[in-house]
Amino acid sequence: MTARFWSSIPRTSHDVRLVVSDMDGTLLAGDGAVPATFWPLLERMSARGITFVPASGRQYATLARMFAQAPAGIPFIAENGSLVVRDGAVLSAICLDAPTVRDVIHKVRHATESTRDLGLVVCGRRSAYIERRDTEFIAEAEHYYARLTAVEDLATVTDDVLKLAIYDFADAESSAKSIFAPLAASHQMAVSGRHWIDIMAPGATKGRAVQELQQALGVTAAQTAVFGDYLNDLEMLDHADLSFAMGNAHPLVRSRARYLAPTNEEHGVVTALSHLLS
Repeated sequence: MTARFWSSIPRTSHDVRLVVSDMDGTLLAGDGAVPATFWPLLERMSARGITFVPASGRQYATLARMFAQAPAGIPFIAENGSLVVRDGAVLSAICLDAPTVRDVIHKVRHATESTRDLGLVVCGRRSAYIERRDTEFIAEAEHYYARLTAVEDLATVTDDVLKLAIYDFADAESSAKSIFAPLAASHQMAVSGRHWIDIMAPGATKGRAVQELQQALGVTAAQTAVFGDYLNDLEMLDHADLSFAMGNAHPLVRSRARYLAPTNEEHGVVTALSHLLS
C-alpha cells in the first residue's frame, strides 16, 4: 500500500472519537518535548469529546509526567502495550514470566562480555531497574524511565515485569536478528528505535491496546486516528481507518499506513489533526 499525503483527505466532517499517537519520532520533536502547538489542539479535542491517547514504549510514570497539564482522565498506552491505564486505573497489564527474564539477562551479559555493547532495563510495575552504572547508559535510560532504580543484580528483582528493554549502542535491528531472534517465535519483540529492542509477553502490542480502548470506549476503527513512525507502531496502524505514518517514518511503517503526515520536526501530528478537525 502506498500512503497518500495527509492533505489529500477532504476537509469534511470526520467523526473522529479516538486519537492515538506514538511519542518519540512522532508527536515529540528532536528536543523530546511535547510541542507547544499541541496543547490548544488537545483542549479542542477534549471539548469535542475526542479521546487522545499517548502510546509509547515509555514508562507510565514518564508519560503521566509529560501530560501533567492534560485534562484529567486521559488513557495511556505504556511499555509498548504491556500496560494500559484509563482514568488512573489499570485496564490491562501483561507480564513476562521469570524464565524469560532470566534468559534475557543472561543473553545481555554474555553479548556485552563478547561482541556487543548492550544495556538492559527491566521494566516493572513499580519501577524500572538497571544494574549497569556508566553515565552514558544511565542517561539513555533516564530519558524514558522516570522511576528508575539501580540494583546490584537484575536477577534479584521481584517486581512484576512488563517489558525488557535492551539498549544497543550500535544498531538494535542487527542485535534483534542475531542475539534475540529465538525469542521472537514465542514472545512479542519490537525494535522501537535505532538503539532500542523491547521484549514483551505474547500478544502485548500497541495494536492490542488500541483494540482494548476501542472496546472500552465504544469506538470503531472508522472513528480512530493513529500516528506512528517506527516498527513498534505497526500493529496499531491496522486498527484505524485514519492511519498516519510520519514523514520521517521507517519504510515499513510508511508502507502499512494509509496516509503520510509531515515529519515530527514539522509537528506533523498537529498539522494532520488540525486538518481533520477543521
